Amino acid sequence: MSPPKPASPNAWERYQPYRRVTEIGYWVIGCLIGAMSNAATVLMDIRRSGLHFDAWEPMVWEWSSALVTLALVPVVVWYSRRVPLHLDNWRRALPLHLLGSVGWSILHVAGMVALRKLAYAMQGTHYDFGNWPREFGYEYLKDIRSYAAMVATIEVYRWFLRRLQGEASVLSAADDLPAAERPQRPERFLVRKLGKEFLVNANEVEWLQASGNYMNLHVRGRAYPLRSTMAVIETQLDPAKFVRVHRSHIVNLDCVAEIQPLDTGDARIVMRDGSQIPCSRRHRDALRPAAA
Repeated sequence: MSPPKPASPNAWERYQPYRRVTEIGYWVIGCLIGAMSNAATVLMDIRRSGLHFDAWEPMVWEWSSALVTLALVPVVVWYSRRVPLHLDNWRRALPLHLLGSVGWSILHVAGMVALRKLAYAMQGTHYDFGNWPREFGYEYLKDIRSYAAMVATIEVYRWFLRRLQGEASVLSAADDLPAAERPQRPERFLVRKLGKEFLVNANEVEWLQASGNYMNLHVRGRAYPLRSTMAVIETQLDPAKFVRVHRSHIVNLDCVAEIQPLDTGDARIVMRDGSQIPCSRRHRDALRPAAA
């Protein structure tokens, strides 16, 4: 069954040219605004309390923290992709994220202290962080909130992207079928996109690519994330049609246009839609008899 045109067929494609700028700009602007507002607030508190600090010192404190936070954003993005936090796995993921917050805080504190010492040295003075265990505990209480906010923002954004792009799931068998008669392999995938649902035949899937805890189903130039792993989906697909060609790629043999050998012993698979899929040497040997 061919999928009907969704309500906004080009919404995902229209966003792609701006996606990287939007993602980077969000964190840059957020850290910029946070550093300026925090520095102004700290300076006002210093003046109100009658403390003796130069005006540049609060700027150094807050900007050093913001710059290190910005530098560590890719680390949080990477870690949250390795340990996604969802309603169905939070009991397993939450302890790992608590551990990750400690590591993130250590990097954050070490980085901002180094920048502060450098800035103070350039002013001909010395920066003293104080008692490290006590001060780190104080900083961690702030950092764990920042870390949680970052992970929550990333997960909400990914949820929005999956809704915009479309998300697939294995179509469940009818409840009234006996267990022995239920199909071992899915014949169709249920795709949800912008509030609409449609079916995609398994044989229409051209290739699959692993992405963290998701498998992207590529159908007619579109990719639909499926909540599954390579090991699970490989057992569910028809081995006569779908062959694993790389640690993160499976192809539908009916959609392969050409196999190009490479000097390294690997290969490049060209699909009928022009997509190029890597084929490792180990899987290339298994591909030959399957494609014959």
